Amino acid sequence: MSNNEKGTDLEPRSSGADVDQAGAAGPERFDNPGLPTHRDRATDRDPAAARRAERTVIVLFALSVLGTIGTVVAYIMVPTGESVENMRLSNLLLGLGLFLSMFGIGAAAVHWAKTLMSDHEQAEDRHPQRGDAETRQAAIAALGAGAEDSGIGRRGVLKGAVVSAVALAPLSVAVPLVGELGGDWNVSKFRHTLWERGRRLTRDPSGDPIRAADVTIGSVFHVIPEGLREGDHADHWIEEKAKAVVLMVRLDPADLTEAEDRRDWSYEGIVAYSKICTHVGCPVALYEQQTHHLLCPCHQSTFDISDGAKVVFGPAKRALPQLPITVDDEGYLVAQDDFNEPIGPSYWERLK
Repeated sequence: MSNNEKGTDLEPRSSGADVDQAGAAGPERFDNPGLPTHRDRATDRDPAAARRAERTVIVLFALSVLGTIGTVVAYIMVPTGESVENMRLSNLLLGLGLFLSMFGIGAAAVHWAKTLMSDHEQAEDRHPQRGDAETRQAAIAALGAGAEDSGIGRRGVLKGAVVSAVALAPLSVAVPLVGELGGDWNVSKFRHTLWERGRRLTRDPSGDPIRAADVTIGSVFHVIPEGLREGDHADHWIEEKAKAVVLMVRLDPADLTEAEDRRDWSYEGIVAYSKICTHVGCPVALYEQQTHHLLCPCHQSTFDISDGAKVVFGPAKRALPQLPITVDDEGYLVAQDDFNEPIGPSYWERLK
């Protein structure tokens, strides 16, 4: 049986009028059916419903105003540098304030459009971009009619609510931004950390000093400087920790590839590197023992711990800064000096 006998259409379709199943020619175009019949809303029929909708919109705009004020107050009143709890509380309050500020305006605008503004369907024929004077006058009249239909002119409280919410909303972003712009721009502090000659390496977060004899081959330690919460830096120890965190690994010395000027920076296969990725500053802490690779979870930059923490994959462009270490008279691991270069990603005053 042929394909045509099976009912398969192998012939090209006609470019003329469509043909129905009976073989009769169909119309080449259909008449414009026009717009569907308009259905009035409850707010169109019932003035009480319109007033309720107006009050709802006003409440939503007022909620936006309260969110903006709350954001500014939270930014001013809740410091972020004193403790982790303060940081979490500040982030929570700022997030809630920003949400209410933006959500209030958005929800109010949507409810206003759905319940109070005109919902009559409109159709306009296409025309040249610039119309004649008569068309332009008609457009202006249509815009005026739309503004009148929205009710903003005769609803004073609603007008005040929308103006207040829209005018204050940028403050929820501008105040924190200006506060940060006016903050500490001394980037030179990134050149140095708490590490210095003789400062012991301690476990994070306990602060217990680490003996070299307790570090076995393949083991990984998250390290912070001894006395992190003491002395002049006690009030801002979180910032100091963020700069000074270290990942320490012990390898078989035979697996280490070390530059000539760094051969005394490790101790019997124990090496220490900054945990701050040189791409955008994420914490690098995923260590793969078999390959000696250290992975940044943010953008997958990969560093080879056995070869100077050089980049082997990903967007990072520089090796992790190394912390030169040795042991003291009691066998505890100590720093020989600060990192060999500024930690973290690039900035405009950095030479490397």
